[in-house]
Amino acid sequence: MAYFDAASAAPLHPVAREALLASLDEGWADPARLYREGRRARLLLDAARQAAAEAVGCRPDELVFTPSGTQAVHSGVSGALAARRRAGRRLLHSAVEHSSVLHAAEVHEAAGGSRVELAVDRTGRVAADEVAAALTPDTALVCLQSANHEVGTEQPVEEVAALCREAEVPLLVDAAQSLPWGPVPGAWSLLTASAHKWGGPPGVGLLAVRKGTRFAPQGPRDERESGRSAGFENIPAVVAAAASLRALRADPGAGEEADRLRRLVDRIRVRVPELVPDVEAAGDPVRRLPHLVTFSCLYVDGEALLHELDRAGFSVSSGSSCTSSTLTPSHVLRAMGVLSEGNVRISLPYGTAEAEVDRFLEVLPRVVRSVRERLDAPATGAGAGSAAGAGAVPASAPPKAAASATEAAGATGAAASSEAAVPGGPVVDALGKRCPIPVIELAKVIHEVPVGGTVTVLSDDEAARQDIPAWCTMRDHEYVGERAAERGAAYVVRRRA
Repeated sequence: MAYFDAASAAPLHPVAREALLASLDEGWADPARLYREGRRARLLLDAARQAAAEAVGCRPDELVFTPSGTQAVHSGVSGALAARRRAGRRLLHSAVEHSSVLHAAEVHEAAGGSRVELAVDRTGRVAADEVAAALTPDTALVCLQSANHEVGTEQPVEEVAALCREAEVPLLVDAAQSLPWGPVPGAWSLLTASAHKWGGPPGVGLLAVRKGTRFAPQGPRDERESGRSAGFENIPAVVAAAASLRALRADPGAGEEADRLRRLVDRIRVRVPELVPDVEAAGDPVRRLPHLVTFSCLYVDGEALLHELDRAGFSVSSGSSCTSSTLTPSHVLRAMGVLSEGNVRISLPYGTAEAEVDRFLEVLPRVVRSVRERLDAPATGAGAGSAAGAGAVPASAPPKAAASATEAAGATGAAASSEAAVPGGPVVDALGKRCPIPVIELAKVIHEVPVGGTVTVLSDDEAARQDIPAWCTMRDHEYVGERAAERGAAYVVRRRA
């Protein structure tokens, strides 16, 4: 098996394993106690804090360990906001933050605060000048990840940190994905991370709050971890986490390994679109994490694709709604405006063999072709098909059906109007069907209408709102817009050629 999902959890680092086993014998006692076993546990905890702080780039007394990265985010957001309540209750965050940040923002909003979601460009990057424009006197906190967890795009943290410092607003950086590759630059105020992202054991997060940052811990409190993370510290896991992070920093070959993985990822970014028709790579091709690449395949069921790759010996992740129990596509891909169906995220762990990447590039085209054939997808490369989709209503439909088509075609959007739609254009009834079926059936009928004519897709699948416009961009057709329908929504597409 080739494990290609280090962004979710990296394999346990050998140093972490050794430290974990050793500290199980030495670090089981209460570090708050004065007897010998307690003092020994305290020495281990202090040494781990020192090592982690050096790797993060902060003072040991600025860093606490938490039960998870998610807990670190919630504690950091709530503590910073509570301490600045007199300054304001406005929270800024990017549209592509990790779900833990978004959930913390929802809690803040439900408690009477306000939040502003900052848009990103098509690569998933926030513009520093947009952050500057959004900073107001009542802004209490800004949250910005150092690098995106789904597409790898690096954010302008250093620039934003300088803007926040000038405005006297704290900046919380979610460094979960980037910390394994180096410290986060800039004058950030708070930082969070998660040990299992760098090869430490799961169940350990860290929260750094720099001196001078106002902070009022919320939730359960006790005397441990400066009152910022309650409960008995898991010292063996903390020691293992710090030891593995220190080992990464001390490795003289770490830079060469990052460069090697970047070259492998570059090969995937270049070769996949060459080997597989109708693929869209996501994220910034240059300003990105060295080990991560994401691409989406038209006319592919994401869940089926992941299962087939698993059978072929590859463990990968996906942001496709077809693989989600919520049936909602990735909020990251949605914010970027890129295709979500058939999405594959590859994140290579340290030591990934070149031969494994070569084998993946050999297997992927066959797997994608198999899934497309199973779904009766149209011919790739042209987005055309000889037969209408199963749910299509032909242009020669009876008056009642034609009237429905005309009504559905009167979409509202940036360039939409009922007059702009062509009456009698086919209607694809994809109600009750999950991605990628609505897009597949749209592709089958688009060439049955004249150039300038429209096709309306009826769908109640949330992914259609994202994937139909993305399909239009890839196929050079015009996305007219959408309107509410009796069930779901009506999406109107105009054929250009």
